[in-house]
Amino acid sequence: MRIGYSTWGMREVPIEEALPAISRIGYHGVELSVAPGWITELYTLDAAKRERIRELLAEHNLVLAGVIRNVSMVEEDPDRNAANMQSLRDAIDLAAELTQAGEVSVMTSHLGGRSGDWETKRDIAVERLLRLADYAAERGVVIAVEIHCGSMLDSPERVHWLFERVDHPSVRLNFDISHMEVVGIGIDESVPQLAPYSVHTHVKDQRGLYPDFEFLTPGEGPFDFVRYLKAMQAAGYDGFITAEVSVHVQRRADYDPFFHAQLAYWTLYKAFQVAGIEPGKPS
Repeated sequence: MRIGYSTWGMREVPIEEALPAISRIGYHGVELSVAPGWITELYTLDAAKRERIRELLAEHNLVLAGVIRNVSMVEEDPDRNAANMQSLRDAIDLAAELTQAGEVSVMTSHLGGRSGDWETKRDIAVERLLRLADYAAERGVVIAVEIHCGSMLDSPERVHWLFERVDHPSVRLNFDISHMEVVGIGIDESVPQLAPYSVHTHVKDQRGLYPDFEFLTPGEGPFDFVRYLKAMQAAGYDGFITAEVSVHVQRRADYDPFFHAQLAYWTLYKAFQVAGIEPGKPS
């Protein structure tokens, strides 16, 4: 397993500053946020900017762990759905373009919708995800669908249902365990069920239970990262453990993205040490 950082936590930091800092801190890889509103939003990245990102990744010895787009796959309005699906295809193209040789090319997004939409929209999600998966497969990309509290895909049972019907090698899970913790599903229950589906992860800390909860930076809360890493290793997961700094944290008046990136790294690095797992080495 390797330690990654998502530029989700560096919404306004120029990529020329972000990638060198992420490397200096010690991260092995980076998930590039190309979500709407971020400085590296997908449609701001022209050919020159994409080439510069490739150069910076190589210069600073960073693996592209993935790209994250996060738009709904179950939009009802035909025009908005067409735009959403095109943006996901374009994000898949970007992942294929930027991922280094020998690495898994990953594009992450949530399904969208609300928890209460599950019964009425789950078949739509399957249909659209399968079409998107065929597109991804042609480009050597894996779609990582994120489990997310409050969204359609918000429980292990729903993940099982989805993967029974979307039995496609280019669709896997982005396992963000914080979204399970805040609904009362702990490590011992979530990891054995969800790690086998997973191609990528997000980790945060957290306090409280949904809907009265708060996401925190790793190291600010009570989450047992040592037990989590041991459980992920036991479940056979060997990908990136990627720190994601939540918008909950970014809203703070004194938010410093570099401090929180450092805090997350050292929290994870120490947890790897205590767990007896060498980060960057195969499990």
